[in-house]
Amino acid sequence: MKYVLAIDQGTTSTRAILFDAEMQPVATKQMEFQQHFPKSGWVEHVPTDILNTTLTTCRDVIANHGITSTDIAAIGITNQRETTLVWDKTTGKAVCNAIVWQDRRTSPFCAELKVEGFESIITHRTGLLADPYFSGTKLRHILQTAGSPADLLFGTVDSFLIWHLTEGRIHATDATNASRTMLYNIREGIWDKTICDRLDIPMHMLPEVRDCADDFGSTTLFGGNIPILGVAGDQQAATIGQACFKPGMMKSTYGTGCFALLNTGEKLVTSKNRLLGTIAYQLNGKPTYALEGSIFVAGAVVQWLRDGLQILADAPASQAMAELADPEQTLYMVPAFTGLGAPYWDSECRGAIFGLTRNSGPNEFAKAALESVGYQTRDLIEAMQADGAPQGNESVLRVDGGMAASDWTMQFLANILGASVDRPSVLETTALGAAWLAGMKAGLYPSQMEFAELWSGATRFKPQMDTSIRNDKYAGWKDAIKRVLTTPQ
Repeated sequence: MKYVLAIDQGTTSTRAILFDAEMQPVATKQMEFQQHFPKSGWVEHVPTDILNTTLTTCRDVIANHGITSTDIAAIGITNQRETTLVWDKTTGKAVCNAIVWQDRRTSPFCAELKVEGFESIITHRTGLLADPYFSGTKLRHILQTAGSPADLLFGTVDSFLIWHLTEGRIHATDATNASRTMLYNIREGIWDKTICDRLDIPMHMLPEVRDCADDFGSTTLFGGNIPILGVAGDQQAATIGQACFKPGMMKSTYGTGCFALLNTGEKLVTSKNRLLGTIAYQLNGKPTYALEGSIFVAGAVVQWLRDGLQILADAPASQAMAELADPEQTLYMVPAFTGLGAPYWDSECRGAIFGLTRNSGPNEFAKAALESVGYQTRDLIEAMQADGAPQGNESVLRVDGGMAASDWTMQFLANILGASVDRPSVLETTALGAAWLAGMKAGLYPSQMEFAELWSGATRFKPQMDTSIRNDKYAGWKDAIKRVLTTPQ
């Protein structure tokens, strides 16, 4: 058995990636699927789209590479987090569309929780905030219209896929995905009855929580029997793939959103700057914690330029357009399409563009869009530094995700942060994290420390912007943010 099959089920597409015995990606198959926006601030996926793209990409990548199931040692799964599904445990059919992590429909209920003071209980036990981002209030919303919960199961995307891949034999999740539900006590490692009771969620619906490298059953849907041995939410999988195993190490992933994680080791840090406490990974029953900053819109802003405004042909074109932008113009694009995440947590504010002139056009829009990712990352890093992250020359940010391939974007990121940015030799770090978990559990891949030693960087971007210019540009961003927030901060 020479391969590990990684399933990377994301927000806008599903990918299947084969990694060889040296942990190198050797074959990839990707399929996009439709996004549904039934109301302003609502985002949904069709559950069968999630499942069918997973099955199709896996079967295709296996067939296209000319191997069979007997060549695959294990399957690792990484997934969009917080997206919420409820399905009938007899038929496997979902009771409604999946409510995506970006969805904001439960904002009014979250506001109620804050008013009554329940958010402090949520934060202490789960590390999270009372926000529509997380799965708990989405599940409550579904159950209000779904009928008898006695026949229903809840899961994030990983659980949904595991249940279907094992043909209903396994209803499980891993600790990282559980930690994003707002229902899991990350201090005690159990589903929290007090929170479930307040949200009217029957605990029998919840999946069993296991380690990231664990036995999640096996599937015969790709030929012979293949064990599923690794599971982690996408941002935690990227943290693993970037080998951020030491406290103080940071990574930032640029996909549909942007998510920066700081390893805090055995200590669950309570942020004073509205960051999240979460589980970075759990191995051998022992959780490692992290501080996380979540940006809702990163790559999605380029997708909006392509599909919404139709001013660029494809995502890579944004870099060339940014390079051609008028240097005399300073535009700020605040992509708060579904509100703002950390450190603002304003679910009601919406996007805006500031600094427009008669000469502003597609090139300037593209530049402002890419710059918004750098500005938002600086928001997160400054909050992390205030909570104790490394600063100055000690600070190196490891980056991955689709936007990390853009030299222009990564150089601006280094410039606006005033810190080095490392891009790894294997950009598929999210899938690599899931593959390593499964391959390590199967005995094919090296131990945690050996894996960390094998990590290698391909490019280091060093800051090239004068400090005064950097700070002036960031001050303009902060002013733009202030103008869109619905409540002063």
